[in-house]
Amino acid sequence: MPASVPTGEGSKTERARRSVETVPDEDLPGVARQILAAGVARADTRNAIEDLLWVAEPGPQIPARTRRDLARALDLDVFLPAYERFKALLHRLWVLGEDTDFFFTPGDGWSLSAEIDRHVRNNPDWTAEYLFERIGAFDAIDQRFARFLEGLVSGQTLVDEDAQRRVAAVCNEHLHRVGLELRETGEADGYPVFHLTSTRAHTGRPKTLIFATPRKPDLRFHVLDNEVEIATGADRVLIYDRPISQDGLRWRDLQDWWKDRQGLTSDDEVRHTLWQRLWDSLPESPPQRLLFELYRQIHGARGADLPALLPEVWLHWDPKTVQERGVNAMRNLRMDFLMLLPGGHRIVLEVDGKHHYATGDRADPAVYAATMRGDRDLRFARYDVFRFGAAELDSQARALPLLRAFFADLFRTYQVT
Repeated sequence: MPASVPTGEGSKTERARRSVETVPDEDLPGVARQILAAGVARADTRNAIEDLLWVAEPGPQIPARTRRDLARALDLDVFLPAYERFKALLHRLWVLGEDTDFFFTPGDGWSLSAEIDRHVRNNPDWTAEYLFERIGAFDAIDQRFARFLEGLVSGQTLVDEDAQRRVAAVCNEHLHRVGLELRETGEADGYPVFHLTSTRAHTGRPKTLIFATPRKPDLRFHVLDNEVEIATGADRVLIYDRPISQDGLRWRDLQDWWKDRQGLTSDDEVRHTLWQRLWDSLPESPPQRLLFELYRQIHGARGADLPALLPEVWLHWDPKTVQERGVNAMRNLRMDFLMLLPGGHRIVLEVDGKHHYATGDRADPAVYAATMRGDRDLRFARYDVFRFGAAELDSQARALPLLRAFFADLFRTYQVT
């Protein structure tokens, strides 16, 4: 916070207000996060700040009907063996008051925290639906409710793995109806970790990401360790070898990896050399190159926190050629562009030249059918495919408004901020 207001000018409250007014709008979320990290005494203030920050985060929408149906299916008894952990989760996300706060709940002299102890632990006569109603779960923002669900099946709340899986299964029975699920994504302290995600999202995280590699790479595999070695032509092959989180792969992540890989110190040099390396991997296709260039131009300085647009990404690798493999050859060996979005969404962008629908200069139904068959295979593998005709990207004047609208719609649909 700027300390530009002299100590003698006004009260502490007035000086603090004037200091806040000098903070640029784009820096306010950072100030809010520091306030939360330092600790906020009042739970209602904490939640108000969290809601302002979380509402801008990507995340699925959870309809009120789904929330209520899910609550009706839950049995609170499963949380009683580790009740204090369950109560800690409630305190962490909801405004409960304290046991001594006699004025928190008007009329009966009990705080909500004390009422929960009384009706959930001591004399269990509340249903999960009524508890959800009292804590405000049905009206909470989606991001808070998602954290609540993830907390309910966390090893920090349930110290029994079987109980974790039972509660997740009960929740998923209702979440699946709206295209969501609590999906197991890892392990923490020996317990499974669940995240709320779309069922359209890919079930696993990428393990081997080979990109910016237009020619078939010469590879050797160490099978037991799942390691890939570049046998020859290492300067023409990029393999991203860092874990990819639920947040996807951003330009910032790619730049950090490139900086360490190349041993660079200047951030400007990192951005320039990485961009040049990716640009050099593109085929001599003006429409494909224009798409790549305009992605950077449209988003400018904000692009570091947006998903990386990876060119020439290998989906399948076969030691034999297509001719050698014959009818059993894999389709879609390589993708024009891939984006790894938050929540496990994999976005494929393809620029269709004549080779996607013609042989030479003549339309070829068999070639077009093979393209469509490859599309279907990708969709069944939970990739979302978007195709551009080369004619749409034949000039910057035509392509710029098209791509600006496309990426805005894409990020809005997949809740990328």
